[in-house]
Amino acid sequence: MLQSIGASLRAASPLEHVALFAGLGYALLAVRRDHRAWVFGALSSGLLAWLAAGAALPLQAILQSLYVLMAIYGFVRWSRESAGARALTVHRWPIRAHVLSVLLILLLTLLVAPTLGRYTAAAWPYLDTLVTGLSLLATWLTARAVLENWLYWFVVNLLSMFLYGSQGLVFVSLLYVVYFVIAIAGWRAWRRAIA
Repeated sequence: MLQSIGASLRAASPLEHVALFAGLGYALLAVRRDHRAWVFGALSSGLLAWLAAGAALPLQAILQSLYVLMAIYGFVRWSRESAGARALTVHRWPIRAHVLSVLLILLLTLLVAPTLGRYTAAAWPYLDTLVTGLSLLATWLTARAVLENWLYWFVVNLLSMFLYGSQGLVFVSLLYVVYFVIAIAGWRAWRRAIA
């Protein structure tokens, strides 16, 4: 098992390596609420879009492309809010908004995944669709500095570990393991900022 993982890591493309390091930069800077996180996020997402497209994960490719657009939004929003000496203000989202958002994502998953499975070479249409929806929500909540974004990232990171690993992108899968650990740190840091 360990030899297989080691071989996969050595076989990882240079794009996976750059995506990994840029992704780590994004996550670590996001924990600190630093607007430069979004620059690293855009680079990582652009590369991951390319990799996902080549690994029969079409919605992940689209998702990563949308992340690039969200990175622009996040950079502008965080730059404006943190202009001057004050830190980005973290706030909570009402439980009703969470429930409605998750129900909408589940409904969209049930509607979109069958079509994705029928008309594309998607390896995991339902999981791909679910991860896409949750990821978009989590990214938007991150850009809006909503504390609970980290809870969504816990779920997205766990599902993404499996999704990418099952398609042979072990290096990208390991990135999501690291993201999971960073999400724990992000949750703790942002929760302290709100208290």
